[in-house]
Amino acid sequence: MVDDAATTLFLASIAAREAAATGGPVLWASCRADLYAPALEQIGLPSAAVIHAQPRDDAALLAVIEDAVRDGTPSAIVAEASKVSMVATRRLQLVAAEADMPVLLLRRRRGLNEDPLAEPSAAWTRWRIGTAPSERLEVAGVGRARWTVECTRQRGGEGFSLIVEGSNETGRLAVPAGLGHRAAETVGAVRFAAA
Repeated sequence: MVDDAATTLFLASIAAREAAATGGPVLWASCRADLYAPALEQIGLPSAAVIHAQPRDDAALLAVIEDAVRDGTPSAIVAEASKVSMVATRRLQLVAAEADMPVLLLRRRRGLNEDPLAEPSAAWTRWRIGTAPSERLEVAGVGRARWTVECTRQRGGEGFSLIVEGSNETGRLAVPAGLGHRAAETVGAVRFAAA
């Protein structure tokens, strides 16, 4: 089952850290109007730090991203797209590397059984993000978010998988203490989305 919410929060935590470090806004580009500001605020990305762009289609979205990277205003860019060609990912990779700006591309599934990571990409790294069971806190029924993070491809390196805990007040992800000295294991069902 697809879990775009986990991936969205994971990307928001990375973008929040970039925004805090540079003082610049985060550009969030999506053809959908389903961004939930209170959840982003909870992960450390206040709505005052987000510029939301809602282009009409993926082609316009890619143009907005490329223009924003060249402009240099955002500290980071999060883009949600359904279909991105190999040529488009190559262009984004080149322009982002030249500007030294993180461009985080969430590839949404177009169909229930389609894997977005099956499509070719020129990205330096490709990730699959899913939910993992949270550790209980003092308050019953409440736990700190955990994600299963799988690097499926990286240039010059092997893929890997681990479990991380959601951002803390400093905006840092953490490897849970119980998992720090052994291989990451997943308990229960894990749902994935592609980034």
